[in-house]
Amino acid sequence: MKAPLLVPGIAEADENPMNTKESFSNSICKEQMQIAEREFSAFISAVKELLGPDQAQLSAMDWLDELELMDSQPGSTNRRWRAVTIAASARLANRLNAGQHDRSFAEDVV
Repeated sequence: MKAPLLVPGIAEADENPMNTKESFSNSICKEQMQIAEREFSAFISAVKELLGPDQAQLSAMDWLDELELMDSQPGSTNRRWRAVTIAASARLANRLNAGQHDRSFAEDVV
């Protein structure tokens, strides 16, 4: 007798079909989490390499804040994770520009 072929998201003949739907949903959720983790990790690694650990830590908080804001919007596609990174990058750019503005202002005063 052959062993049953196990395919994620496909129920065996004697398995409850409702479990299959849940398994498929869990698989999609797991895949989205892995994509999000890769996007987050790549962003934070780049910031750390270019600007140091302090900016990386601030940028990590920005990314998580932007993720919360995006969670309230409909649609969960792969592009969503990139949108979170873009928004966190904009916050980083604003922070860096504000810091440069503060330094140039202080130099003008002195």
